[in-house]
Formats: sequence, C-alpha cells, structure tokens
Amino acid sequence: MRVVSGIKPTGNLHLGNYLGAIKQWVGMQADVEAAGGESMYFIADLHALTDAVDPRGVTDNSFEVTAAIIASGIDPARSILFNQARVPAHSELTWLLNNVARVGWLNRMTQFKDKAGKDREGASVGLYDYPVLMAADVLLYGATHVPVGEDQKQHLELARDIAAKFNLDYGVDLLVQPEPLISKAAPRIMSLRDAAQKMSKSNPSEAARINLVDDDDAIAQKFRRAKTDPDPLGESFEDLKDRPEARNLVTIFAALADRTPDDVVADYAGQGFGAFKPALADLAVAKLGPIRDEMLRLMADRGAVDAVLRQGADRANALAAPLLRDVQTAMGLVIDR
Repeated sequence: MRVVSGIKPTGNLHLGNYLGAIKQWVGMQADVEAAGGESMYFIADLHALTDAVDPRGVTDNSFEVTAAIIASGIDPARSILFNQARVPAHSELTWLLNNVARVGWLNRMTQFKDKAGKDREGASVGLYDYPVLMAADVLLYGATHVPVGEDQKQHLELARDIAAKFNLDYGVDLLVQPEPLISKAAPRIMSLRDAAQKMSKSNPSEAARINLVDDDDAIAQKFRRAKTDPDPLGESFEDLKDRPEARNLVTIFAALADRTPDDVVADYAGQGFGAFKPALADLAVAKLGPIRDEMLRLMADRGAVDAVLRQGADRANALAAPLLRDVQTAMGLVIDR
C-alpha cells in the first residue's frame, strides 16, 4: 500500500485547509503505517504555476504549507514529505503521458471549465494540462491509493484511464491504477459569515475564516461573532438541514473533537448558540493553538524546513527513477541497453 497526495502552496492557510486535507493526512499516516504501507505527501509547487502568483509567493507559500503540515503531525521520519519541483521526473513523466492522454478526455474536465471561465482561449496550456500532471504525480510512485475530495474524483479517474491506456498501448503491466481514498470524516468547511460559501482566503473579510496563524484571541472572537440563527440546537444533526450556519459550526466542532455531528448536537440539544459558540471557541483554541505555535517556530527556521524537503526529495527521486526508466524503455526511448 502506497498513499500519495499533494497540496498546492496557496498561502494563508485556514481551518478549512486543515480539517479538509492536512488533518486527514495525519490520520492516514498512522493507518498506512499500521498496515505496513508508505505515505508520500508533496507540496504541489508545479501546479501553483497555473495561478497568477509571483515567484516569491510560490517559495514563501511552499515553506508555510510545509511548516503547517509538520506542525499538524506529519512526521518526515514516517512519511516522505517533499516539494514537486525537486523531483524532475514529475515533469518528464507528464510529457510522456501527454502522448497517451486524449484531448477529448481533457475537454471533459470540469475544473478546467470552471477555472478558465469564458476566457478558455486565453487560459494557459498548463491549466489545461493540469490533470495530466496530477496523473503523473501518483502514477510515478505506483500509488495504490490517493486521498481525494469529491471535486477531484474526476481527475483520479483520468489517471486510471491514462494508466490503462499506456499499459494496453505498450503491451506492459507497468502503471498501477490507483484507488480513491475518500474519508467520510473530511468535512466541507464554510465561511463563518456566509455558510453558502466555502471558507476561503480570497474572502475580503478576515472574520469569515480562521487562519492557522491566528492568535488565541482572534480565534475565540471569530467563533463568538460567527453568523448563526436565533433558534436553539435540535435533537439531531438532521434537524439542522435547513440551517446552514448551525450545521457549519456543528461540523467544525465535530471535526476538531473527532466526534460525530450527532454526538455534538446531543450534548447541546435545546441550547442556544450563546452556550455553544464559547465552547467551540475554547475547543478550537486548544486544538489549533499548539499547531500555530509550532508552525510559526518552523516558519522562522527556513533552513530546517528546507532540509526536510531536500531529504524527502532525495527519497522521492530514488523511488521515481526506476518507474520513469521503465516507462522510457516501454516507449522506445532507452537505447543503451
């Protein structure tokens, strides 16, 4: 079993990033290790180039994300942690797989349509080809399982299609078709000011999100001022189906406490948010405070963080080299045999 997953270095990490991805990775690290498998987590800095960010931003954000991952519990001694750009095989395998992937497949990718919008002709080739790089990211290491959210399942299906077509075209059994690993516990965290929108760094209101670097007072104040309705909590989580703000806060509480939303609602049934929000604030401070402190310490020691990424890249390069060589051989590119 080999689990491979990546995260874009977008910077300004918030609670949604932590609960939706990083916290899930920490749990998977232990589960995969217990099963005798291996976990690989990478900073997707090559993918970040498809966004309009300055070069310094890519570098700074990569350090921030790495610090957050380590502070949250990913142990570089137990998992391979690296940044994509330090493993050139990601880029090389992408080009090779571009000759297997089909334009029709990429035209069906809904994320490209969403991100390109009406200006599809003005979108970069990198944005269009993004899913092939994602396929290379996991096929390069023979990943057996890939943690994905619902919005990424289509990309994993593309990776499986590319692997199957490559094996068929070249008469080999080389590329592994990875299985999706979808955690039911991974919540969708919404804005604290408008539960119809995802929590996002792009929201102009700081009150809409909990940043991972927020101090204890900021965390507590944002939860206490979070938008809610005047009604008390019901008897079950299902009772909140038409109350998006209430559902969001209960979801956050449950995810931070490693409990089910129904358990949380049962504890506060019949109580108003005057009692619930201070309890949520205290829980968030207790859980996020230590992560923030360690994250800030690591961000102040770039040399140590860079050493982790370099060591991880060395391990990733060693794992990638044989597969890339086998792909090149299958395609007739290796002549010194």
